[in-house]
Amino acid sequence: MAVQNARDVYTRRLEGVSIWVVESKYIHASNPDEAEAFFDPAADKVYRHPTFYEVPDSIKHM
Repeated sequence: MAVQNARDVYTRRLEGVSIWVVESKYIHASNPDEAEAFFDPAADKVYRHPTFYEVPDSIKHM
């Protein structure tokens, strides 16, 4: 049933390639108290944020 529901929700626009379904007891989250140390290294990777590219005026909705 979980696979069928996931298919209905996540493949409506033909974007899906594979669906993974796991029991909730196997899902783990990071600790919000450790967020700064956990996510801080991402800030120094400028290639992840294409702010230095010039977008032509003809391109809308970017």
